[in-house]
Amino acid sequence: MSVDHRRVTAQVTVLDSFGNPARNADVTVEQLSHDFTFGNIGFDFIPLANGETEQAAAAEPVFGGAGSAGLPELETMWLDLFNTATLPFYWRGFEPTRGKPDTRRLLRAASWFAERGVAVKGHPLTWHTLAPEWLTGLPVAEIERLQRERIRREVTGFSGVIDSWDAINEVVIMPVFTAEENGITRLARSIGRVPMIQLAFEEARASNPSATLVLNDFDLSSDYEALIEGALEAGIAVDAIGLQTHMHQGYWGEETMLAMVDRFARFGLPLHLTETTLLSGDLMPPGIVDLNDYQIPSWPSTPEGEGRQADEVVRHYRSLVGHPAVQAITYWGLTDDGAWLGAPGGLVRADGTPKPSFHALRSLIKGEWWLPGTTMRTDHDARLTITGFFGDYVIKRDGQSAPVSLGRGRETATARFR
Repeated sequence: MSVDHRRVTAQVTVLDSFGNPARNADVTVEQLSHDFTFGNIGFDFIPLANGETEQAAAAEPVFGGAGSAGLPELETMWLDLFNTATLPFYWRGFEPTRGKPDTRRLLRAASWFAERGVAVKGHPLTWHTLAPEWLTGLPVAEIERLQRERIRREVTGFSGVIDSWDAINEVVIMPVFTAEENGITRLARSIGRVPMIQLAFEEARASNPSATLVLNDFDLSSDYEALIEGALEAGIAVDAIGLQTHMHQGYWGEETMLAMVDRFARFGLPLHLTETTLLSGDLMPPGIVDLNDYQIPSWPSTPEGEGRQADEVVRHYRSLVGHPAVQAITYWGLTDDGAWLGAPGGLVRADGTPKPSFHALRSLIKGEWWLPGTTMRTDHDARLTITGFFGDYVIKRDGQSAPVSLGRGRETATARFR
């Protein structure tokens, strides 16, 4: 699919620092950022943001945790590609002891990303898996009260630093989940799926009316479509539909992926590919239903697998960025070190060296879909014609810079040197 709908040809009038037209002036135009969300998890960098010399031990795994030794190098690679970080708010790990949430560490991590120009999303506010063990035996009414309080606490406390949340995760299976006993499944079984969504969204919305709230699931069947219909019919204001695509058993291919995206695009809401994984090693056997059931002692990246992964990453991103309903793609992990399930799904090897997939994805995000520093000349009316992807740009001249934001509805703009 073409990505032309993500590009703009804009007329920009350039003014000097006094507000006068900068006519017939040689300038450099350079892209600074993409409007499109190219995301990854930021779990690895929580210790770095908090000045911890060793990986802090969490009460429960958070599906990502590289060793501390190579974090500065990973930081450089992460920031080179991605503009949005997902941070872990799994309740069991975030508040292993009732009344003692890990707020300070996560707030420092979120601020660390924000200071580097990265938007931050919290994941998730409501989920049955990794619900705290101290919640399990409580009365259902008490569980609901605590879940509501938990949402208000996090959304309010992180407002302004995290303004995007997976409000609720994997609701399709939530009331029938049987892998372990937990309080959230009991609550969902008691009140139903749509009321669970209502609970999560109404508390998060009241706590931060401007937040982006995502309904997220791995079940991409008609059951999820029916649940979305039910939520919308109930008047729940869903901002985006989250679609998980962990492809440990192999790339689905463009045809299957886009057919799935088309099914969910019919709701007219932005689609966020919230969790994407493609492997650079042996694939998980096709008969495995729950990916968590397949855990092996060693799962290495291989030269053959790395070539396959690089090709699939390009195909996957190119097809999804080409779909007008897709607003965000979040890859699930930069490095194989500490990767979910031990799978070789990262774009960087466990030894810290980038795989071909890293370079392949970079060739899209910072190559084909990017305007590098380019010399241009304003005309007699002090105008430039700039063609590029929706995003933020800077115009430079003689040590001065003029920022400008371009995109749909921003085909004409004025940039003034500072």
